[in-house]
Amino acid sequence: MFIIGIAGGSGSGKTTLVNSILERVPYDQISLLTQDSYYKDSSHLPIEQRRVLNFDHPDAIEWELMMEHIQLLKSGHEIDAPTYSYLTCTRQPETVRVKPNKILLIEGILILTQPELCEEMDMRIYLEVESDYRLSRIIERDMESRGRSAHDVIKRYYQTVRPMHEEFIKPSRERADMLVMGGGLNSKAADFISSAILGKLHER
Repeated sequence: MFIIGIAGGSGSGKTTLVNSILERVPYDQISLLTQDSYYKDSSHLPIEQRRVLNFDHPDAIEWELMMEHIQLLKSGHEIDAPTYSYLTCTRQPETVRVKPNKILLIEGILILTQPELCEEMDMRIYLEVESDYRLSRIIERDMESRGRSAHDVIKRYYQTVRPMHEEFIKPSRERADMLVMGGGLNSKAADFISSAILGKLHER
């Protein structure tokens, strides 16, 4: 199994890049894990407390479960990946069946902060994007799909998103094999990564 990690700050276009790659390769031969699916469950907390949790700190992720699932996939076993709701800030009862394939994509803001996880990756990619652009993407995304007001998004950005980016996410780019300037809209990067994937798929 060839494992590719795609990281970068919030709003850098990781999902956009993943979708661009899946348009260029046989998507039925690719497995995908998203870091956000592994947020620790906070359903025991009132919704007001859940909404102010720091989701950009490495401690917010259940890394042990993610690592366990990666090992199972590498061993040829299917997994039931958790799902997470941004609206309720809780893990959902539904799971998503993920089958093992020759290629595994892992995406998330914090995945390069974990040395053990990085050791599992054959290619580590970091999306480098200007902070002002990322903020505009975050505001648009969180208002449209996560039920937050512009005021709440901007407040959260300056209280947690930006500080955590500077402390954890930005330094993790030192573990990357490849820096993608301009983020997920960089079509040349999508072409390059897709070519690498196709090469691996054609190997015997």
